[in-house]
Amino acid sequence: MNKQGNEQVKSLILKKFASRKQLGETSSEDVYNVIQKLFEQKETINMIFAAAPSQLDFIENFCCDKRIDFSRINAFHMDEYIGLPSGAPQAFGQFLNRHLFSKANFKSVNYIDGNSENIGAECERYSDLLKANRPDIICLGIGENGHIAFNDPDVAEFNDAKLVKVVELDAMCRQQQVNDKCFNELDEVPKKALTLTIPALVNADYHFCIVPTDKKAQAVHNTLYNEIDEKCPASILRKCDNIIFYLDSESGKLL
Repeated sequence: MNKQGNEQVKSLILKKFASRKQLGETSSEDVYNVIQKLFEQKETINMIFAAAPSQLDFIENFCCDKRIDFSRINAFHMDEYIGLPSGAPQAFGQFLNRHLFSKANFKSVNYIDGNSENIGAECERYSDLLKANRPDIICLGIGENGHIAFNDPDVAEFNDAKLVKVVELDAMCRQQQVNDKCFNELDEVPKKALTLTIPALVNADYHFCIVPTDKKAQAVHNTLYNEIDEKCPASILRKCDNIIFYLDSESGKLL
């Protein structure tokens, strides 16, 4: 698959599966193979993970893969709510700790602190970490509004000067958190968050984009077939050097 919409892409592979189980198994195996390739070239690699129920099919396979030497992997995540109570289960750091970071012996786990007393300084701190540890692999999804991380259409900037910034979450993004059963109602969802920006997310050698469920079908179609535009932030992924999209029968139904 070397051309989508009106834009030439570098190396885009699309994989569709009949079930989320197959999606999770294959995406995890593909990530393992790239990790092993990278381990032949360097002692330590850096990975960024998304925190969302859509990622669990992948994460549950990945975290228990005994072939992977997690002690050679620095782990990061890509966004975090601002102002949730300390230890709130909806916090993305808590989500990843519960499902992934606590189950594998990573060399380091680097959390974004959405409760920092100085949010500006926290953005700088995490930006410095990313500069010192350029990502090799990013495992991510796509939001119902086409966002990647918390780069919603209204705040996404393909040429953002920042690597980490504060954003206001749009209504569709916040409603998705309710749809995903992370919150009971919209008023509980924070209105602000910290996010890695578009340049921070595309700055990796390998991208694995895991997008199941029918709620993502329109966003998947827009990502792959519409113009590469900030109206659909995920469309920028078509310009990444090496990217694989993993879809199930529902998320790929409009293709």
